[in-house]
Amino acid sequence: MAASTSDIQNERIQVLNDTPVNEDGDYVLYWMQQSQRPEDNPALERAAQLANDHDRPLLVVFGLMDDYPEANLRHYTFMLEGLRETQEILAEERNVKMVVAHGSPDEVALRYADGAVVLVTDRGYLRHQRTWRETVAAEAPCRVDQVEGDVIVPVELASDKSEYAARTIRPKLWEHAEAFFVDLEPTPVDQSSLDLGVEDGLDLSDVEAVTDQLDLDRSIEPVSSLYRGGPRHAKDVIRTFIAKEFSDYDDKRNRPETSAVSYASMFLHFGQVSPVWIANRIRESDAPESEIDSYIEELMVRREITMNFCYYNRDSYDTLDPLPDWAATTLEEHADDEREYLYSLDELRKGETHDPYWNAAMKEMRETGYMHNYMRMYWGKKILEWSPNPEEAHRRILHLNNTYFLDGRDPNSFSNVLWIFGLHDRAWQERPVYGKTRYMSKGGLERKADPDEYVRKVARLAVDAQA
Repeated sequence: MAASTSDIQNERIQVLNDTPVNEDGDYVLYWMQQSQRPEDNPALERAAQLANDHDRPLLVVFGLMDDYPEANLRHYTFMLEGLRETQEILAEERNVKMVVAHGSPDEVALRYADGAVVLVTDRGYLRHQRTWRETVAAEAPCRVDQVEGDVIVPVELASDKSEYAARTIRPKLWEHAEAFFVDLEPTPVDQSSLDLGVEDGLDLSDVEAVTDQLDLDRSIEPVSSLYRGGPRHAKDVIRTFIAKEFSDYDDKRNRPETSAVSYASMFLHFGQVSPVWIANRIRESDAPESEIDSYIEELMVRREITMNFCYYNRDSYDTLDPLPDWAATTLEEHADDEREYLYSLDELRKGETHDPYWNAAMKEMRETGYMHNYMRMYWGKKILEWSPNPEEAHRRILHLNNTYFLDGRDPNSFSNVLWIFGLHDRAWQERPVYGKTRYMSKGGLERKADPDEYVRKVARLAVDAQA
């Protein structure tokens, strides 16, 4: 069993302003935004401990805005399913009131900060997430603590610069990782906040009724019959994966026709499950060491290099500017190469290409909100090959990724999309269109996997998604 503690590592905590604690406040406020879960949540536990220290109740608030950048009905539904479950668990098991209030997250946080002794928040790495926290820190009438809980190793502890590749960040992460593979025990809250006299916010009992009130893109339908949001559900999904699929994960993880997939990424994106909790369940499993190492490599090294990338490239992570010189140069040299196939964005969106495997991948994305990781690489590489130039390819890949994937609009999205163009990779044999960036072929897919079975699998999933 993994070690456990109620103590929160100091490296996870940052005080964001110089404003003192407001001793006249009525409650300690946890402004929940990234870590959307009622347990294994360092920001929540920090707030609970401060509430007890100051003999106050704990209030949790979440700001639900209209038209979150690139989000749509599919994303909002999954998120609200999780927030509903989180709200219920906090009330039933911890006597903590959670308010989901309509409005920009920073404005909602400041609205409730007026009555706070201290405000605690979690951490995000994207531009708008950081701007929200900077605004709240500057304007809140009390101290603001930020607690980092959605990585295993805190970003600035792992590295003080944008890392070149997995091989450069891996030893830095492992230098600290063991100290953070610790389960977080909940802190009992001394005072109930269920009867606290504050605005109650939105009623989450009917998710569809909530989304009906919001101004958002409704063109992309929810997929709740296939993938449902929720922190307890997330743990059930991951436990099932460990029990049924994990024993030969390393052998099957690049074979998209199999079901050796944990589906953790969508829950991690919304903060509905802790990466530390996942890592500890993986590490204490009965699977061979090779399987454990392979999964932790993906969960920690490959995932957390993307947080590193977005954090240290705040103004450019959604452009081609951060590419290494060799990649930018080779793509420019081959930008005008003749393409055997050229497709419009609409043809790509509909999966109307000559490649049945690619079309199936696009169907999985479009109809289910997910795509097997190996197919994501193949899918992106082919859009580079079939677009008129690298800049247009990047726009298309990012747009489709962020529109359809439940785990889109994430540091993983921005970093891994740029991997298609050479980020965090090395130079390969030069060829038309790709230059020296990595090439992936239909023949290679056929040698490594059974893509025809994958096509059949996607057809079944698409039916299930509409059930």
